[in-house]
Amino acid sequence: MSEEPADPTSRALECGDLSPLFKNRPGSLGPGDSAQGQPTKPWPHAPVHKLSEHGVYMVTAGTLHKERLFRDGGRLGLLERSLLEFANRYRWPVEAWAVFGNHYHFIARGQPDSDSLRKFITHLHADTARALNRLDEAEGRRVWFNFWDTRLTFERSYLARLNYVHQNAAKHGLVAAANQYPWCSAAWFERVVTPAMVQTIYSFKTDKLEVPDDF
Repeated sequence: MSEEPADPTSRALECGDLSPLFKNRPGSLGPGDSAQGQPTKPWPHAPVHKLSEHGVYMVTAGTLHKERLFRDGGRLGLLERSLLEFANRYRWPVEAWAVFGNHYHFIARGQPDSDSLRKFITHLHADTARALNRLDEAEGRRVWFNFWDTRLTFERSYLARLNYVHQNAAKHGLVAAANQYPWCSAAWFERVVTPAMVQTIYSFKTDKLEVPDDF
């Protein structure tokens, strides 16, 4: 048996409501705004750390031509908050995430009432593209290229991927320790679970995982 890609060549498809989460919202990031004074990050609940009959997925997405469009703290904050808010809206609890200038990774857990994962990602991409293009005065620019989603079916593979995503900022050489990177889950994870759980997850080797990460 192997991991089950829900659709390894998934591209943005039509979904229902594409209204932006941040449009006209008090405190939303606009031209000239800084990361300071932004809405509080919508932190998820403590992760469960076991596989679910409803599916646990790892998702990776990249920008068109791998261009670093989310190039500063304000834009990275926009992407991270959008990811966490849409995950909550579509009822996909996020257990690990990391967002960067030209890509992101996350692991999320399906629930009995979860909406379509594809619809969630499509809406996330549509909203963040519009918000970013307003900031950059680049109306109509294509931001996202593709996304890859894989259903995790083996416990060790799932736990290793949790470690991979938590540690991804350090893997890319952006920080010495992943918990120093503001736009990932490492610091949150270390705060909400026991030290023993942190040590267990961080002990899983990630060097042989096949994850799209050439960004």
